[in-house]
Amino acid sequence: MVGLTADCRDIGGQPMHVLGDKYARAIADIAGATPLIVPAMADTQDVRQLVGLLDGVVLTGSPSNVHPARYGSQPGPRFEPYDEARDAVVFALVDRALESGLPTLGLCRGFQEINVARGGSLVPEIHAIEGCLDHRRPDGDDRDIQYGPKHAVRFAPGSRFEDIAGGPEIMVNSVHAQGLDQLGDGIVIEGWAPDGTPEALRVDGVAGFALAVQWHPEYKAMENDFSRRLFAAFGDAVRSR
Repeated sequence: MVGLTADCRDIGGQPMHVLGDKYARAIADIAGATPLIVPAMADTQDVRQLVGLLDGVVLTGSPSNVHPARYGSQPGPRFEPYDEARDAVVFALVDRALESGLPTLGLCRGFQEINVARGGSLVPEIHAIEGCLDHRRPDGDDRDIQYGPKHAVRFAPGSRFEDIAGGPEIMVNSVHAQGLDQLGDGIVIEGWAPDGTPEALRVDGVAGFALAVQWHPEYKAMENDFSRRLFAAFGDAVRSR
């Protein structure tokens, strides 16, 4: 059983706990596990008990960003939108999951959440940095264009990611404005975009599978070789646990 973090969003004037279908299907179809939605309800969640019930956790992507107060910055338009209900659950969950060796996979926002949870910080607008690519989602309504290959990611030689990929480089999509700045405790970068932006990380010093990527491998995951390999490796870790 794998827990997947949900957003808290207002839909039709009602608060809803939302999980994209693509995340659940990647876990069910490729990792071979049962996906369970973890609602953004910190006031009722016993994270210790939750981690004890799960065999793995996926920190999903989201249109929202980690609230800057979580890493010592001041709120402002460049950091928005926020989902503080999700933050409250996720940061308690990440700490406990990594501490207990629960297999953990971070995707996009989840990549950033792991770094912040370990004491790191974020860059609010990568595209505003001289020499950096524009990592934001392409314009238009066509999902295949929005999530289509946009730039290469180069993996560190001998890294866990190079092993999963079966080679030193892959092409990935790019649907994010923020990125990693200062690295948190035990965060090891194992993949970079051509402009040097961190794209893949491993958490050192923890017992279990603890990997994250800045892109969205869950989009049409069955059609992408690296995505299949990544979710299969996560599934293997879950079953081993």
